[in-house]
Amino acid sequence: MKKWLSVLVGLVVILALVAMMAGCGEEKTEVVERTELILATTSSTQDSGLLDEWVPMFEEDNPYSVKVIAVGSGQAMEMGRSGECDVMLVHSPAAEEEMVAEGFAIDRNAVMHNNFIIVGPASDPAGIKDATTAVEAFTKIADAQQSFISRGDDSGTHTRELKIWKEAGIEPQGAWYVETGKGMGDTLRVASEQKAYTLTDDATYLNLEDDLELEILFEGDPILYNNYHVMNVNPEKYPDVDYEGAEAFNAFCISPEAQEFLLTFGVDRFGRPLFEPDAL
Repeated sequence: MKKWLSVLVGLVVILALVAMMAGCGEEKTEVVERTELILATTSSTQDSGLLDEWVPMFEEDNPYSVKVIAVGSGQAMEMGRSGECDVMLVHSPAAEEEMVAEGFAIDRNAVMHNNFIIVGPASDPAGIKDATTAVEAFTKIADAQQSFISRGDDSGTHTRELKIWKEAGIEPQGAWYVETGKGMGDTLRVASEQKAYTLTDDATYLNLEDDLELEILFEGDPILYNNYHVMNVNPEKYPDVDYEGAEAFNAFCISPEAQEFLLTFGVDRFGRPLFEPDAL
């Protein structure tokens, strides 16, 4: 009886040792406690696919879970003005500078740039392919009363569009001029469905090109230069914002890792980067 008891005890000890050794061999997964960080941004950073790459890169090295709110730059900055976000990635320079001057935003840094383009149906009924400036292209569209789809949302793209109309001395109105009040991707889809012209950033257009019946009809004018900045909501205005997290994301956007990524983002599909880095 004692012999069997000894054997049983021995087996229990052996099994316990085996279990301990197996446990030592397993890699322990560290659970990272993440804080939500609210990023208000223009829809083009989302529609182009950039944030699908950048956000995981940032979260891999930082204890934050980024909540992306992709709207027009104007709406994104309004969120900042009311303390409803922590950090902004936008492309409406004059409005950005005003927000900094008023003390609502700080730590504004240049991140990247691309270009606006005018797209429309391949038939080009307004003949803008022959235009030498964006102002001339817009004038041709208005004179021909050809359909133009505007975002109409106070975004960076909409602001630039209005600037071109102003330089052309034209106040767009009438049945030919339609405002969607939507982001860039949705506005491009409406333009495609209606065989109309629209102004877009080239990154979003290229990313969606296969699903659109639109072609690039005008590009290259200096007025179409499109630059993006990152800036933090001022914690002196809104003490409850996550300024530490905003600083971390701001620093990531201008870091060598993020900037060098821009050099290759889009090259495999389009033969060129969708954005050019401004902080290398």
